[in-house]
Amino acid sequence: MVFGIGSGLFFSYLPFVKLNGIPVTSYRILPGWIFKRVSNRLGISMHSTTFRSETKAMEELDRTLEKGLPVGLVTSVFYLPYLPKALRFHFNAHNIVVFGKRNGKYLVSDPVLEETCEIDYDDLVRARFAKGTMPPKGKMYYPTAVPSSFDFKPAIVKGIKQTAGDMLNVPIPLFGVKGIRFLARSLKKWPDKLDERRAILYLGQVIRMQEEIGTGGGGFRFIFGAFLQEASNQLQQPWLQEVAQEVTETGDRWRDFAFEAGRICKGRASSAVSYKTLSDILLECADREKAIFTKLKKITL
Repeated sequence: MVFGIGSGLFFSYLPFVKLNGIPVTSYRILPGWIFKRVSNRLGISMHSTTFRSETKAMEELDRTLEKGLPVGLVTSVFYLPYLPKALRFHFNAHNIVVFGKRNGKYLVSDPVLEETCEIDYDDLVRARFAKGTMPPKGKMYYPTAVPSSFDFKPAIVKGIKQTAGDMLNVPIPLFGVKGIRFLARSLKKWPDKLDERRAILYLGQVIRMQEEIGTGGGGFRFIFGAFLQEASNQLQQPWLQEVAQEVTETGDRWRDFAFEAGRICKGRASSAVSYKTLSDILLECADREKAIFTKLKKITL
């Protein structure tokens, strides 16, 4: 429900923005925007701030924790020692929740892990003030007022309408359905435009952004489909159940794309699977999503 109300589903392919020297692909809106939109649409007041001073940032964190409030922090994945090494890379937009202290260590709830964990002062400072692309600058946020009850219906409709608009109406051909088609056309040319090793690195980055980093290609389609099922019940609009099924089926095709792309990267693909095959799957996903969001943009209360 939070994902849908926050209009989290999106797509962008940015060949001029590079992570580790390779173009960035994203399947969701910018980090923090889901949270901000949900808060606004449900009437939740949040306080958010960044810092220049590491000392002041940690002092403010301690003061807020002493009030009994959970605190959201933007961090670098690379400097979180409780994560497995395979998941640690230079990505500066990972959100965690610190909810207390014990024996001088901070208690953390991290969405990557099923259980809570701990982090010491120095490691948390490094994670909060990492350098590089989109530095977190010690950003922290926490709730200051929460309504006693929520009216979900208008928030659901706003979330669906904005998602549909983002996927269909952004004029720049790097975003939404147009962006999926742009990636499909570009991907098909990589074997000729780049050498084999570089083409595999580019393709591997797309899969990594889709399936591992948390930007969620197929997975986020499944979440959005589940949201539409809940929305159907909340709004008493049965047609949303049918659209939810279509979204889930599209998520399956995104997973098919990732599976076949992974086989190419590992040199295990059959002769029938090529970069053109992958391009065709993406074009199919774009066509499916254009039809889906054209229906959804017409939703009303």
